[in-house]
Amino acid sequence: MVDGIATHYEVAGSGPPLLMFSPGGFNAVAANWTSFSLYKRLRLLDHLTRDYACITFDRRESGASGGRVERITWRHYAAQGKGLLEHLGLPSAHLMGGCVGCSVVATFATEYPDATRSMVLYSPAGGPRYRVRQHERFTTQLAYAAEHGPSGVAGLARQTGAGFTEDPRVGLWAPVIRSDPAFAREFAAQDPASYLTVIGGLARTLFDRDTVPGPEPEDLFISKVGALVVPGQDGSHAPSAARYLHECLPRAEYWDAPVAEQTAETAPRRIQEFLASMP
Repeated sequence: MVDGIATHYEVAGSGPPLLMFSPGGFNAVAANWTSFSLYKRLRLLDHLTRDYACITFDRRESGASGGRVERITWRHYAAQGKGLLEHLGLPSAHLMGGCVGCSVVATFATEYPDATRSMVLYSPAGGPRYRVRQHERFTTQLAYAAEHGPSGVAGLARQTGAGFTEDPRVGLWAPVIRSDPAFAREFAAQDPASYLTVIGGLARTLFDRDTVPGPEPEDLFISKVGALVVPGQDGSHAPSAARYLHECLPRAEYWDAPVAEQTAETAPRRIQEFLASMP
């Protein structure tokens, strides 16, 4: 339990701890490191677990982890990772984020610099098209919730296995609705106006810029944490997003490799070289 939220996690390998914030948008589950998009072909865990204790987990409101209806910020996501470290008795760890996990890692390093040994920011999610797409999803959820209420959202979530990314009408809390009957009942019974208020503010506060969301650039400017930035190359992982992090972080290294050259041979080796250079 992290701040009252059940957190599903796994630890594999041995060595210095590497806390890994999953890719996959609003379905940020531990399994994505081996089954999702380019991470499947990179086989990062196969390599990293040889030298590091890799801690993977389902982010709150994802997979087998729980959740809570509230105005979620990047700080909430970072706090889950910090609470998991405390649960494991670890004062600090190397951090790695994939996709939107990079926003959480950057926030974690800003909020808990003493607990951050280094950052690997792999294919950070961001860019103008990414922001527009996220706002469209929240607009869809807001319209459906306004017409059908929280009970209608809960009912739709139970009828389908789709997540927020695939079908925004089911909302952010669909996984918890499906796995926790008590939560589902409370969700359906909540005040409709309050729920609309929560949803109405999330797009504005989570996705408030046309680059990598998360901490303010001024927070990144003064960061003392070493970082490795690896670019993505599509509408949701714009190269400009990776360049933004490289420009803002004083101790950032940039691996200037096109996605096609990021392979199961080259990517793990570059990450391991970076981590080995960090204290």
